Amino acid sequence: MTKQKKFFWNSVVALILIVIGGVIFFRIHQQSDTWAKTTANKQLVVGVDDTFVPMGFRDKNGKLVGFDVDLARKTIQSLGFKVKFQPIDWSMKETELKTGHIDMIWNGYTITPDRQKKVAFSNSYHSDKQVLVTMRTNQIVTPQDMVGKTLGLQTGSSGMLTYDAQPKVLKNFVKSAVQYDTFDKALTDLQVGRIQAVLIDSDFARYYVAHEADPDQFAILDLSYPAEQFAVGFRKKDMTLRRKVNAQLKKFAQDGTLDNISKKYFGTVNQK
Repeated sequence: MTKQKKFFWNSVVALILIVIGGVIFFRIHQQSDTWAKTTANKQLVVGVDDTFVPMGFRDKNGKLVGFDVDLARKTIQSLGFKVKFQPIDWSMKETELKTGHIDMIWNGYTITPDRQKKVAFSNSYHSDKQVLVTMRTNQIVTPQDMVGKTLGLQTGSSGMLTYDAQPKVLKNFVKSAVQYDTFDKALTDLQVGRIQAVLIDSDFARYYVAHEADPDQFAILDLSYPAEQFAVGFRKKDMTLRRKVNAQLKKFAQDGTLDNISKKYFGTVNQK
């Protein structure tokens, strides 16, 4: 066989293998992607903590509002579906997603290595950081001032994960920590003196304090934890849904929609 013929037949075999591989990949992708099943009833269910201001919370009339609520509603409607917001126990969010009770986790959901093992994240659309909220009368101005004091944490929150992962920043100084299912309960205990500080997202802290009757009685302490990236959580097989949401988030970042929602709840353009 001449070199030319050998090259020709090798090329044919390679092309056939590529085609076969593409068909196999397509079929596997079709079988594993849950787009058709997830969108069969033309509705997508979003899991939220409806006490997490300003991302998702109830206004004075009981209506669910917030930065993430507005963004999720606009995104899902733009995809041509109805949206249902389902309040969930935040400590069970990944379980709720896995079992199909919700289709997305969208409520100040921070990307972490541990969570990446359980869910598929969208691209990040907002950044935040952990801060310490305390009463000025407690005279806590540095993490070291938490020696002998009690800290409040939300169970399953990114703050709790960071607190445990980086003990030198705060944990090593704290006498004890109390876990709460929602931040509003922790902040109530803070005001009555049951605990001396709460580790919480900056967005929540600043919104909460600004809307209190006497904001000056609170102090917000910045810590040396790294910035956190918020994203939407999907099941690993929700590949098409994730891709479509990413495309819509990108569009909203470009056309000013994200900035407009941010100004509504934070008073500034979106931080990413």
